[in-house]
Amino acid sequence: MAASLGELEQVVLLALLRLGEDGFGVAVQTEIAGRTQRRVSLGAVYTTLARLEQKGLVASRVGDPTPQRGGRRKKLYRVLPKGKRALVTAIETLHALTRGLAPSLQLP
Repeated sequence: MAASLGELEQVVLLALLRLGEDGFGVAVQTEIAGRTQRRVSLGAVYTTLARLEQKGLVASRVGDPTPQRGGRRKKLYRVLPKGKRALVTAIETLHALTRGLAPSLQLP
């Protein structure tokens, strides 16, 4: 059975897909805020990333140290094929549920 995704999990996965191999907590938070005008705490982003990793939907690795971070390393995340499939399933489900509702929802 495919992993069920909550709304924030879907948003985080979409942000990671946009970021590619450079997805890390602050970048995910910034991407979400920039595209949705929704403020998500950094703690919520990291909690969601950890949950997605436990579900086997994303993988993480520790990047190289950077001077901008005082020589500290970033934990970088990427979406795994299972995560992409779960996201596609969630989007297809949403489309199926909203099909035909455009007039009542005033959708274009």
